[in-house]
Amino acid sequence: MHPNEVFHSDNRALCEALLHEIGFGMVYLTTPDGPCVAHTPFHSTRDGAVQFHLSNDNALTQHLDGAEPLLLVNGPHAYVSPRWYEHAGKAPTWNYVALELDGRVRTMAPEGLADLLGALAKRNESRLGGSNQWMPADMSPTDFAEMFGRITGFEMEVRQWRLTLKLSQNISQEDRERVADALGEEGSETLAQLMRTVGQ
Repeated sequence: MHPNEVFHSDNRALCEALLHEIGFGMVYLTTPDGPCVAHTPFHSTRDGAVQFHLSNDNALTQHLDGAEPLLLVNGPHAYVSPRWYEHAGKAPTWNYVALELDGRVRTMAPEGLADLLGALAKRNESRLGGSNQWMPADMSPTDFAEMFGRITGFEMEVRQWRLTLKLSQNISQEDRERVADALGEEGSETLAQLMRTVGQ
């Protein structure tokens, strides 16, 4: 988390929105074999827990049950040029949104993992539109059982939600507006919109 508290936020609704909209991140843990990271889709249960799954062959899988890893979700980010300020004598920087979660993890029961796979498919297939959305039941029982046997589901009871919104809150409002406009013109409209609506 960024050390400057001006960039911190305790907006739990925004945390949940980031988890839902981005839906993908990293799991970090220091294991007896050294530090490890895995990339995986996340699913919020909306009651303080986050679920995910990993391949049984992943180096983290055997170490996660009962552990307290760090989960990270990266939001929109972009370079900020000093050319966009009224006076260009400042250093360049990077604006970004990032969510860190920590808490204890438990291995999910098979029925919980099946529900997780269904929830992930439903969320992501619905974003594609159309009526012919894929679901795990579309797999043959043999193929599903083979896939299901190669993964393990996990659930973290989140103890801390740490949200960093580094959106130029430490500069003048006039310069912030210039930066937001420039980011929008450069194709980072989501970050620009967050600067205008969230990081005030």
